[in-house]
Amino acid sequence: MKEQIVICENLSKTFTVGSNEVKAVNNLSINFERGEFSSIVGPSGSGKTTLLNLVGTLEVPTEGKIIINGTDLSNFERGELTNFRRKNLGFVFQFFNLIEGLTTFENIELPLIFDSVPYERRKEAVDSLIQDFDLDHLRSKFPEELSSGERQRVSIMRALVNDPIILLADEPTGNLDSKTGRAVLELFNNLNKERGTSILLVTHDLAAAKRANRTLHMHDGKITFDMKIEEMIKEGI
Repeated sequence: MKEQIVICENLSKTFTVGSNEVKAVNNLSINFERGEFSSIVGPSGSGKTTLLNLVGTLEVPTEGKIIINGTDLSNFERGELTNFRRKNLGFVFQFFNLIEGLTTFENIELPLIFDSVPYERRKEAVDSLIQDFDLDHLRSKFPEELSSGERQRVSIMRALVNDPIILLADEPTGNLDSKTGRAVLELFNNLNKERGTSILLVTHDLAAAKRANRTLHMHDGKITFDMKIEEMIKEGI
């Protein structure tokens, strides 16, 4: 049995909207394995991004707990969560979130600067990623000089530079054309297969979700469907 690197127990997140309370995540218990590429799909408002944000410690559960790589985050203060997130998690977003005034190299090294990593170690880590991605020609370019696909690749390198326990991706192809989006999904596949990177992908696109080893469907804050790719193929899904 593979190691469970993310364990969610009786997890709920409630938001107050006007005079109403909305349970975006409703009493979920779910685990993710090391080296697993999982995707979460579902309609808008189903809770998939909230679940991703809870795993990523960007949101704090109303109830329940999250254990990541053996660390129970239940009693962590905001500052402790920020520190844990910076050291252990990688994020890829739909709109890239690159700093316009920084070069590709400087954007990638940013998480290591925040973590007070010495320059020589930062340079070694960034150089290694740039070489692995074969993007040395982009090293000194600024975000406005890059295509949308190149921007997303840079954001993925930035997410990987701290060697995260898990890579969390929220609609990473949502701002890309179909050809570029397929290339980014292929990159995720390669990261998972060749580097063993654990990935949790939120997407509205079922075809994108099927790139993963496992697909979960959410509705009204609950998991309504959870299948491995082999089971989906067998069932003709």
